[in-house]
Amino acid sequence: MSALVPIGEHRERILAAVSRLGSEELPVTGAEGRTLVADALSLLDIPAFDNSAMDGFAVRFDDVKAGGATLRVVADVPAGSADDPRLAAGDAARIMTGAPVPTEADAIVPFEDTAGGLADSLGSIRVTRAPRARGAHIRRRAEDLAAGDIALPAGRPLGPLQISSLIASGVTSVAVARRPRVAVVSTGAELTAPGVVPGASEIPDSNSTLLERLCAQAGAEVVVRAHVGDDPAELLERLEHTAADVVITSGGVSAGAYEPVKLALDKRIRFDRVAMQPGKPQAFGVLEDGALFFGLPGNPVSVAVSFEMFVRPALLALQGRAQIDRPRGRFPATEGWRTPVGRTQVIPVAWDGAGVRPATAGGSGSHLAGGLGLADAYAIVDAETAFVAPGDVVDVMLFA
Repeated sequence: MSALVPIGEHRERILAAVSRLGSEELPVTGAEGRTLVADALSLLDIPAFDNSAMDGFAVRFDDVKAGGATLRVVADVPAGSADDPRLAAGDAARIMTGAPVPTEADAIVPFEDTAGGLADSLGSIRVTRAPRARGAHIRRRAEDLAAGDIALPAGRPLGPLQISSLIASGVTSVAVARRPRVAVVSTGAELTAPGVVPGASEIPDSNSTLLERLCAQAGAEVVVRAHVGDDPAELLERLEHTAADVVITSGGVSAGAYEPVKLALDKRIRFDRVAMQPGKPQAFGVLEDGALFFGLPGNPVSVAVSFEMFVRPALLALQGRAQIDRPRGRFPATEGWRTPVGRTQVIPVAWDGAGVRPATAGGSGSHLAGGLGLADAYAIVDAETAFVAPGDVVDVMLFA
């Protein structure tokens, strides 16, 4: 029997086979979930002009720096105004947040630092607290970004915050990676379609939906979703009609007598035993049409863990994503659990406010599909550890 392959070695073999996909130009407002393939340059200064950070009065700092000054209010500058009123010595302009600061003003006095505040803000005002320094409460032009600066670098995924930032920068279109096209094929004669009541010896096919949703979260598009039984010929026929960049199968890669993936592709891709629990049996290769092929185990927890450790990084690398790994932290275990010596354990865990614990009472069993719904993260326990005791600090891969 072949030796166990380290997780890192299997992952490196996969990433070495990845070539970036092509790109396309999209409107910024239609690019959410995509990955930038070129730096997006700001077309505008942010802020576009010196503006007030407070509702109050635009003043000349030298008039008020000693405190207790009484000033004439000679103008009113609301947000959106194009006015630039003259301010002579002893003058002030009432100004609202976001309004352009008059050229001759170099500080803002908030309403609350005057005797009458907003209720007594026309005619004259008395300053009760001097600004802390020249430039107080003024947002300077281009202090965030200047036109020509990189608004977002290549490799960043575009979410709501990034889209908003690009719009504020005046960017209207971006170059993004094409979505990876994925074919998902679940194998096993015992599977029934989601929503169909299983008969004797049957189980629902949760893997295909799980993989479809995980692919979508990774920026990919599932173009084929299929189920085949235990006949390898049926799988081969299915694969002949998939125009995909990536093919993911679940089940059929172990050492049993009815393993359709192994029987169909044993001479075309590599089958390994990876030092990971769950998810030891893994298959990977590049098909004749250039598609990356991932043969994952069949149990749902194994599918989820295998996708996280191997498929997701590959999908992100195909898109040129700068960061292909989830963030990690170290947290204490609030319950103890056993781990398999000699294999790295990747176990779904729940966060209970104080630390992490196995998401199900059954621990890390690869068949415990119900517990996946309670998981907030994966704990990753090294291969030398036999038991995680309460209070032990463990590495945790965070979902968000």
